[in-house]
Amino acid sequence: MALNVITASILAFVFMIILTPFFIPALKKFKFGQSIREEGPESHMKKGGTPTMGGIVILVSLILTMLVMTIWTGFSTELFLLLLVTIGFGTLGFLDDFIKIVKKRNLGLTSKQKLAGQAVIALIFFIVIYSGDFSTSVSVPATNFSIDLGFMYFFLVIFMLVGASNAVNLTDGLDGLLAGTGAVAFLAFAILAWIQGASDVAVFSFAIVGACLGFLVFNAHPAKVFMGDTGSLALGGAIAAIAILLGAELILVIIGGVFVIETLSVIIQVASFKLRGKRIFKMSPIHHHFELSGWSEWKVVTVFWSTGLVLAVAGIIIEVLI
Repeated sequence: MALNVITASILAFVFMIILTPFFIPALKKFKFGQSIREEGPESHMKKGGTPTMGGIVILVSLILTMLVMTIWTGFSTELFLLLLVTIGFGTLGFLDDFIKIVKKRNLGLTSKQKLAGQAVIALIFFIVIYSGDFSTSVSVPATNFSIDLGFMYFFLVIFMLVGASNAVNLTDGLDGLLAGTGAVAFLAFAILAWIQGASDVAVFSFAIVGACLGFLVFNAHPAKVFMGDTGSLALGGAIAAIAILLGAELILVIIGGVFVIETLSVIIQVASFKLRGKRIFKMSPIHHHFELSGWSEWKVVTVFWSTGLVLAVAGIIIEVLI
């Protein structure tokens, strides 16, 4: 397995490094530039027009990597499920990005349209799991307690896929923020997959780590390209699917803690404003709060990377050693 995971991560990284320089001029040619929301930080206005939809390169690199790897490892049900969710959610993100760009506004698909698409993908995912040799039990970390949800597992699947994709999407707000925190989180699950002997999940996870690091080369501050919803929704769906296949549903809350914090900050902000007419944070998601508090964009990103690393290590320790 060692050779396979190393090869997958290197291939995905190399594909990103080779393909991205060709995609960026193409995105500029078709005027696929980022629209910056008016209520966002003033410092972000200069980012307007920066090529977006860079998530296309992540998907292409990942697909090419998996095509090469399946020559050695074969095609499994696990790999089908992971590609189904990643490509499916990435396609929804692509449609969202495309509509934003064509209509020149910061809103793409409606929330109902996104949810409908995500629900269909989640249903297919669940049907394959439920009809195959997959567990529908949920284990509580650091305990011997588990419960078999049976058909009710579907609701957990759709909650995780939709929740994770939106949480990861919220995190994609600063140069390099999602690419870095994503690489750390996927690496943690790649290690868990390795320990469990889930070879296909491990290969896929390591490939995404390589793709995220490759994208980070072009997305680090100052970003030459943004991944857009095409990338963020794909990565969010992928990390949830990996957690499900590893039986690490609850550990996702820890390893993906940065994504959880970002989401909670939005929920708290909205709830506080509606109930009290006051905001808790200067702006949500919370990474913007720190920006408006005087932190440089690079400082916010590195602190969030570090936080993600600590949470990833904690998740691995809880899942494996406790």
